[in-house]
Amino acid sequence: MRGGGYTRLAQGGPAVRVRRGRRRANPGGPSLIPRRIATVSVHTSPLHQPGTGDAGGMNVYIVEVSKRLASLGVEVEIFTRATTGDLPPTVEMSPGVTVRHITAGPYEGLSKEDLPGQLCSFTTGVLRHEAMREPGYYDLIHSHYWLSGQVGWPVKERWGVPLVHSMHTLAKVKNAALAGSDTPEPAVRLLGEDQVVDVADRLIANTAQEAEQLIGLYGADPRRVAVVHPGVDLDVFRPGDRAAARARLGLPLNAPVLLFAGRIQPLKAPDILLRVAADLLAREPARYQDLVVAIVGGPSGTGLAEPHQLTRLARHLGIADRTRFVKPVGQADLADWYRAADIAVVPSYNESFGLVAVEAQACGTPVVAARVGGLATAVLHGESGLLVDGHNPADYADACAALLDHPETLARMRIGAHRHAAQFGWGATADQTLGVYSEAIDERWGSRRRVSSIAG
Repeated sequence: MRGGGYTRLAQGGPAVRVRRGRRRANPGGPSLIPRRIATVSVHTSPLHQPGTGDAGGMNVYIVEVSKRLASLGVEVEIFTRATTGDLPPTVEMSPGVTVRHITAGPYEGLSKEDLPGQLCSFTTGVLRHEAMREPGYYDLIHSHYWLSGQVGWPVKERWGVPLVHSMHTLAKVKNAALAGSDTPEPAVRLLGEDQVVDVADRLIANTAQEAEQLIGLYGADPRRVAVVHPGVDLDVFRPGDRAAARARLGLPLNAPVLLFAGRIQPLKAPDILLRVAADLLAREPARYQDLVVAIVGGPSGTGLAEPHQLTRLARHLGIADRTRFVKPVGQADLADWYRAADIAVVPSYNESFGLVAVEAQACGTPVVAARVGGLATAVLHGESGLLVDGHNPADYADACAALLDHPETLARMRIGAHRHAAQFGWGATADQTLGVYSEAIDERWGSRRRVSSIAG
């Protein structure tokens, strides 16, 4: 990426001309990549373990895209809220990627729902940090989730740079498809999302469906909405020796294994998997006598109110002895769980993309998932897994049985799962994101040129 001349982004990215190197965008020059961006992630840090608390797919997204942007010559500084008093102000996450901890409110005891009251303090911390730099230190802001967008809004006005925003989840969509025990998103978030949509220079949607929702439900300008699929680390999540993975995890070699991975909360519907297992056992006790259910993740969001609900449900259903509850694990260990499973079950009520589904498929594990949100893109129905309408556990049991009871179908879908997931590499995500940045910078400088011309 260093040196002069022009190049197009890598294959799969938009046709955007960029200058190689790390020169600052300027009003007289051609399309330039940003030299340095400020990424804002208020409520969860990229340093947190996914599957714990509010850390999930968004954390993985920020980490992976940031590392790959840095490899393309773009410095990334990530602003997140300090959650303990002993955190260093600055942490180098990887070469070219720095995490900056901003003090905003008490370190501990604040839920995500409490954070709107701390946004002014967080914004002040970001502005104070930039004020110690030379003018024009950052070329662009990329905010993630609506809370971060509320910070990016005033900061972009102060710095005079574009704001690119990724929602990751949409309150209006979530409220339209709530789990029975879940709580609707509050009015403050609905208003906050509307405001961010209005002020962002570009909105990045995970899928075409999310883009349509931004336009139809939020009135976003279609010209400012770009679709960029999230990715998966294809070096970590790849097919491997299933028997060896089971041996490492202490799972029986020939037992059918169903897996749920992710945050434990009503939105993700892990209870459906337990009911699926009970249903299969009731149908064919001999066929499924060795069935193992693995749930990898920790309580999050509204799931924190009843952190032991799933263990109680497993006992109630009579499957506690065949259910493994595993705390969140790192990516290498998570890949082992995917390889060890026969099927990954993703019965969420809403997913903007469904990173778990793609990770599982990248390991060659078919997925049975709800036909909601981005899962319809993440899973290729009939080829890499099966999509289920609604959330009736019996329907998910039917889908799982259709694979477990037909080894040839399961084997075919293992191949299809890996093939389908192979198109979702993080490199393509970073390339396309860089294209969105370039467009936003071009538009900002073009607007300034027009104003200057009129004033002259």
